[in-house]
Amino acid sequence: MKKSAEVVIIGGGISGLSTAYNLAHMGCKDVVLLEKKSLYSGSTGRCAAGVRQQFGLEMNCRLAKGSCEILENLNELLDYEGDIEFKQGGYLWLLHTDEEVELYKKNVQLQNSLGIKSRLITVEEALKIVPYLNPEGIKACTFHQKDGHANPFQVSQAYAQAAKRLGVEINIFTEVTDIKVKNNHIVEVLTDKGKIATNKVLNAAGAFAKDIGKMVGVKFPLKPERHQILVTEPVEPLLGPMVISTDVYCQQEPQGSFLMGYGDPNEPEGVDVSSSWRFMEVVAKKVCKILPILSNIKVVRQWAGSYTMTPDVAPILGSVPEVEGFYLAVGFSGHGFMLGPMTGVLMAEHILGKEVTIPIDKLDIGRFKRGELMREPAVS
Repeated sequence: MKKSAEVVIIGGGISGLSTAYNLAHMGCKDVVLLEKKSLYSGSTGRCAAGVRQQFGLEMNCRLAKGSCEILENLNELLDYEGDIEFKQGGYLWLLHTDEEVELYKKNVQLQNSLGIKSRLITVEEALKIVPYLNPEGIKACTFHQKDGHANPFQVSQAYAQAAKRLGVEINIFTEVTDIKVKNNHIVEVLTDKGKIATNKVLNAAGAFAKDIGKMVGVKFPLKPERHQILVTEPVEPLLGPMVISTDVYCQQEPQGSFLMGYGDPNEPEGVDVSSSWRFMEVVAKKVCKILPILSNIKVVRQWAGSYTMTPDVAPILGSVPEVEGFYLAVGFSGHGFMLGPMTGVLMAEHILGKEVTIPIDKLDIGRFKRGELMREPAVS
């Protein structure tokens, strides 16, 4: 392991890996990434890997649109010999109340103004996209064809390989134990494998970002919580887009398995990634209500990962004024994978002092003290 680095990145998920690559690609050759387990073993490797641009917050829309455009060309951009398996089957969002219809009508207007060609459609139009959909109780839907799904392991591996080719040192099974600060400046990162002198640290540690913050005396309004996923046996193609509503989502993966989940409002704060029988029962009922054709499909397995929630369901990006050289890419609230490619570009530009492609000042940590919360309304 290197004894010094220009930038140290903590976290081997999509945000850390994409930032590492972009830093090197922009000319920063002295980058070290630290991951306490294996690469993408945290939230990235446990996510549903959906990629949508249908948000109700301008910053999330812009981050998602940029990420989607990167993913569309990522195999070529990173000279990846594998395939990230980016499937743009669309997202069909189900709306069940008049209030939801009005809210998502505004969301579509925002998205369209930013070049995202989503649309509000009737139930009849939705049935042409998903013939097996149960229309009962659905008032309208939104749809965007360019939303989709990618393979999180392939995407992360593509970034890791490209970063290594550009000279980034990636250290796995290397845990950060402390960060030394002198006169409010980062000076050193301590690990269980040794010390690294540095003046710049990016905290991209996902559900463990709060622990890293404590090392430099910075508190974040982050709440990690468990989100579970169920996977079925593979069957013939039945579903093109991701079907999603406020309390459940379901998509068919390229090999034929169905992947589904929902956000339990009673889930306590913590980094528990165990699975429960209750989840399987509840999500099965929810999905079979909207897609009855799946009633007899067999469950193969389930797993869980962490959403790291912020009070306004928007990420925290940028510098920490109290500690010079400490940067944040945290709090993605379940959207880290789909925002990760663009996050890497923006954080690399910000860390290197370049003009950022998309201004990130409104996503800074200071917004919580100022009372300027962003408030993402399109949450599943």
